[in-house]
Amino acid sequence: MASNKNQHFVPRCYLKAFTQGGGGAAINLFNLDRRRSISGAPVKNQCSGDYFYGEDLEIERALQDIEGAYANLLAKVLSPGYQLTDEGRHLLTFFWVIQYLRTEAASRRSIEFSIELEELAADSDQVPRLGIREAVRLSMEAFPEAAKNVADLKVRLVRNRTELPFVVCDDPAIIASRWHAVDPRAKGVTYGVGSSGVILLLPLSPDVLFLAFDPSMYSISSANGWVETRREDDIRALNDHQFLNARANLYFRDWDFRNYLETESEVLLDRRPAARHRVTYAVPTDAPEGWERYKVVNYKPGPKDGKALMHVQSVQPVPRQWPSFLGWRADGSVYSNGTGVGFLRRGVTLLHGGKFKKLPSRST
Repeated sequence: MASNKNQHFVPRCYLKAFTQGGGGAAINLFNLDRRRSISGAPVKNQCSGDYFYGEDLEIERALQDIEGAYANLLAKVLSPGYQLTDEGRHLLTFFWVIQYLRTEAASRRSIEFSIELEELAADSDQVPRLGIREAVRLSMEAFPEAAKNVADLKVRLVRNRTELPFVVCDDPAIIASRWHAVDPRAKGVTYGVGSSGVILLLPLSPDVLFLAFDPSMYSISSANGWVETRREDDIRALNDHQFLNARANLYFRDWDFRNYLETESEVLLDRRPAARHRVTYAVPTDAPEGWERYKVVNYKPGPKDGKALMHVQSVQPVPRQWPSFLGWRADGSVYSNGTGVGFLRRGVTLLHGGKFKKLPSRST
């Protein structure tokens, strides 16, 4: 068991493409807190923890099979002449979902939420506080549902033809939404993998990036599944998500690009969220007999407030720009049932059931 003690939440087979010379042993990193670049850090010590998935190794062993399949596919993707197949699309999307759910950052978001619940509850003994391992397991249990909710997305591989590399962070599987950032109907609405307008991002190497997108919202031209860009602004737009999503470190292969990371981190500092979720509280107020009415308050309710409501909203940062090849569909659409579930894609509404209304994606 001791040989599996150090368990990676960003696997070494994934980081290998960003290591020095692609050898898999050492990697360059930029630490955001210290604003300092470090050359040749051991990969075995990055994005890992002792028995991160538990001492029974059940999750660890299951992940090893997935990581092996990913490593084999990545070798093909990075080889000359590769054309994206349905099998490749499914495996890369599958790997994105696993990576999105498995990181320490994802687990810590669950822990922070459980702490908020515990502090609000009148009887905190009824709200068990999650530890990192419990949070990991709960997160991984969400995989089947998450996998179903991304099955309708289109997949592209972005080939970087510039001198500027893709970089990667310690929480590299990104979910973003250009639509939520610009449409007034989506103001204050949290989005997830089943939402309209989502974009999934995962750099695969300094030269290749996985991108999945809502085809009812966006249009991306491609050839054999590939999009090529020679615009450094496109690479900066995609790298912004890694800067904004990082917990502690950014990783990069070529030491000569450390100045780029240092400069960009200063520019993006104000865009990085101080917290990954926002909590809104509401307490009872006067209401007609037989009804309940609540008002939003700017403090955390206590016992004197009696029953209270808590709404947790993810804080999702917005990049400075979006890649030039990400176009809008003229006939784009979203689906809503007017509730807090937000705006969903048609395929996801069929999984949820209930009545959803089709709306144009561009507000008038």
